[in-house]
Amino acid sequence: MKKTIVLAGNPNVGKSVIFNALTGSYVTVSNYPGTTVDIAEGLATFHGIQYKVIDTPGVNSLIPHSEDEMVTLDIIIKGGIDCIVQVADAKNLQRSLLLTLQLMETGFPMLLDLNMDDEAKERGIDIDTRKLFDILGIDTVKTIATTKEGIPKLKTALAAPRKGLLNIRYPDVIENALVEIAKEVPDAFKNNRAVLLWLISSGDIDDDIVKYLNLDLAKIETIRKQCRDKLHKEIEIVLLEEKIKVIEDIVKKVVNTSKPLGRMIQNYIGNAMMNPFSGFVILVLVLYLMYKFVGQFAAGTVVDYLEHTVFEKHINPYIVEFVSDNIKLTFFKDILVGKYGIITMALTYAFAIIFPIVTAFFIFFGMLEDSGYLPRLSSLSDRIFKVVGLNGRAILPMILGLGCGTMAVLTSRILDTKKERMIITLLLALCVPCSAQLGVIMGLMGGLSFSGFYILVIVLLTIMALVGYISSKLIPGERSSFIQEIPPFRIPKLLNILTKTFYRLKWYLTEAVPLFIAGTLLLFFCDFFKVLDLIKNILSPITVNLLQLPVDTAEIFIMGFLRRDYGTAGLYVLAKNGFLTNQQLLVSLVVITLFIPCIAQFLVTVKERGIKVAFAIITFVSIFALSTGGILNLILTYLLSTGLLKL
Repeated sequence: MKKTIVLAGNPNVGKSVIFNALTGSYVTVSNYPGTTVDIAEGLATFHGIQYKVIDTPGVNSLIPHSEDEMVTLDIIIKGGIDCIVQVADAKNLQRSLLLTLQLMETGFPMLLDLNMDDEAKERGIDIDTRKLFDILGIDTVKTIATTKEGIPKLKTALAAPRKGLLNIRYPDVIENALVEIAKEVPDAFKNNRAVLLWLISSGDIDDDIVKYLNLDLAKIETIRKQCRDKLHKEIEIVLLEEKIKVIEDIVKKVVNTSKPLGRMIQNYIGNAMMNPFSGFVILVLVLYLMYKFVGQFAAGTVVDYLEHTVFEKHINPYIVEFVSDNIKLTFFKDILVGKYGIITMALTYAFAIIFPIVTAFFIFFGMLEDSGYLPRLSSLSDRIFKVVGLNGRAILPMILGLGCGTMAVLTSRILDTKKERMIITLLLALCVPCSAQLGVIMGLMGGLSFSGFYILVIVLLTIMALVGYISSKLIPGERSSFIQEIPPFRIPKLLNILTKTFYRLKWYLTEAVPLFIAGTLLLFFCDFFKVLDLIKNILSPITVNLLQLPVDTAEIFIMGFLRRDYGTAGLYVLAKNGFLTNQQLLVSLVVITLFIPCIAQFLVTVKERGIKVAFAIITFVSIFALSTGGILNLILTYLLSTGLLKL
């Protein structure tokens, strides 16, 4: 009979590496129902027992304050669990034990995996696992996930996990309230103190959980209010204070400290990354390296070779000839190999263009992730993003957006609240050009004076700040608090990076590629029924009269929806042939940068935010881009006519 293991732990403790060490390649990644949170599941067999292993999101508490924490609690409530394995940071036992005590209160058998033991030893930290076992009553194993040290002991301990023995006695007011709450839940949860404590301390209970536990919310709220009034403070704070007392006593008994081992160089680099001055310099260097590796090498050299040599010269001609010989109906032939064909457009786009870009992104991102740079970058940029209702974690989607907006929308999942994910998705669609588009823009800017480049950058940054600030006031919800643990700076390990890249590419092939095919079919039918011509006719008066651009730019803007650099490349051709003045070039660059994102980014936005939100964003962005272009055109006309500006 298959047993179910749930991996739980704080963020950045190496949980995913432990998951991969246990499961190998038998892994599936999918959206948890009703959320934007990805859950990995895998199969493992050791010591003659087969296990289903579930990797939950990194959390700090079982009293949820974010979607990730809600999903983890939901899995624990509904999962049919045989064992919980908490992956903990060995060098930060005090924080880890806070979650340990909560997991023990679920009543499930569990293990404590003290991961990153090598980093703990470097800091002079040694944990007495025997004493910890005597106190908690659960097996404790030390591991170094990156080298698989301790994994065999972890697998052995999984054969006979134990229930915790440590029970915290809370103030009588809370204990009495728990007795009353227990009367309102099914029998299976009456001894699950973690669930009871959540119900008594949280005023935000998910509707799905209400139905699952058949709760009477009115009664729950009455018990909670009475308990809170008697305590004269928030119940969650009282629970935290009681746990901290227990944790401090445990740490004194089991943690031995000695002189840290030398990590001078790594510590110096890690600290420099968070310094406002040196951190900015390092950020510029990282962005430059990312641009060279992803923007030039992957999006330039590799894409050019795959698209123009492999697909256009070899694969596509062969397939077109094969289809032409075997399919006689023009309609079906065009679906496969026409202008908007599944093979000539969707698969070429997916494999010749996006695949090398996302592969380079995943590799580069894996290096930043493994090194510990991302938490430092988040900390460095937090103050800036507060202006637009976000926090420091928003820097990652923004940076990725400069390479590929599609991937950037996906990484917006790292933000805690729905409001923050909405804001970042809007800003990515509006103001952030992808690397494919950015390269062509840079080429076009070479024909303008430095003042033209300066105007473009100022306009985009101003719009980002303005739209972000206004949307933070209009979109309901709260900005999440920014709590970021800073892990030690490490040298990335190649095997970890390649493993993460493999699983992320597997996701891309199974989930993103079908979206490209669906989008291409949509374009085919829009073209077939002359919808694209209708859009072009609607846009033409706006581009000619409002923006004072050539009539052909309407088609260029539409092409930008198919692929951003197609549209920008169209401007390049017009400018090269002398059909655009410098003023028209600057206006058109601003509009096409702000205009609707490419179809791949739009489809991923539909998947992540829903079709209503996606269409609302695309409508707003379209109107805003054209309006901004019209206003900019009027301002430039005045400045140029008065001699205050030269382009």
